[in-house]
Amino acid sequence: MTGRLVLGGAPLGQPGDVGPRLRAVMETADVLAVEDTRRLHRLASDLGVTFTGRVVTFHESVEQQRLPGLLSALVDGATVLLLTDAGMPSVSDPGYTLVRAAIDAGILVTSVPGPSAVTTALAVSGLPVDRFCFEGFLPRKAGERRSRFAALADEQRTMVFFESPHRLADALTDAAAVLGDDRAAAVCRELTKTYEEIRRGSLAELAAWAAEGVKGEITLVVGGAPERAVQLTPAELAAEVAAEEASGATRKDAIRAVVERTGMPRRVVYDAVVAAKGS
Repeated sequence: MTGRLVLGGAPLGQPGDVGPRLRAVMETADVLAVEDTRRLHRLASDLGVTFTGRVVTFHESVEQQRLPGLLSALVDGATVLLLTDAGMPSVSDPGYTLVRAAIDAGILVTSVPGPSAVTTALAVSGLPVDRFCFEGFLPRKAGERRSRFAALADEQRTMVFFESPHRLADALTDAAAVLGDDRAAAVCRELTKTYEEIRRGSLAELAAWAAEGVKGEITLVVGGAPERAVQLTPAELAAEVAAEEASGATRKDAIRAVVERTGMPRRVVYDAVVAAKGS
C-alpha cells in the first residue's frame, strides 16, 4: 500500500495564516521534505507544533539526489509532507520534480492549500484579475530580460513576476522601455509581513522609486496590453460582414460580430457595408 505526498502551503509571513490541517500533517507526517530546516523549526515553534517525522532537505541543489529516497518512502506507505520557505511548493520553488515522479509512480499527490504570493499580489494590486498569467522569475541578464518583456508586449492578461530586490530597479526600467512608461503596475513587497508595502503606479514611476533601493521579498504585477483595434479597409470590413451573413447571421448581428472582433466603430463597419452594396 503506497503512501501519499502532501504539498503544504507555508505562510508568506504571518504564522496565523496556517490552518489546523497543516498543523496536523506537520505533527503526523512520516517524512518532512523541506527547503530550509531552520525555517521548519521556526515555523513549528511559532505554531506550537511538535513533529516526530524524519526531516530531509529538499532544495534546488539536492532535488535529484533526494528523489529516490523520497519515492522509496512513499512506495513503502509513508506520508511525505513537502514544505518550501513560503507559499505553495513547486510554484517557482522546489517540488515539481517530486510531484511528477510521484504521479508517474502511481503515488497519491494531494495538498493542504495555503497562501500564495501570486494570488495575494494580484488581489491587492488594483489591476484586473479576471485573466492573468504567472511568469515566474525574470532573467538575470538585461538582454534576456528585455527579450522576455518584448515577447509579452502584446499580452493582454495581467502579468505576475517574482524578482529579487537588488534587480527590481533594472527590471522596472527594462519593462518601461519595452512595454511603455505609462503601463500600470504594482510592486508588492514583504506580503503579509510587518513591513508590507504595496506601491502602485506606472512602470516609469515605480522604476524611479525602486532606484533608491528596495529590500524584502518582491512580487511584481504588470497590467496587460490594451486591446488594439484591427485595421481593415472598408472592402475588408464589408467582406467580414458578408461572411457572417453567409453563415446565417442577420445583417444586424453580422455587423455586431465584426465590431466586437475588430474593435472598429459600428458606424465605420455599417458605412463600409452600405458602400459595398452601392458599388
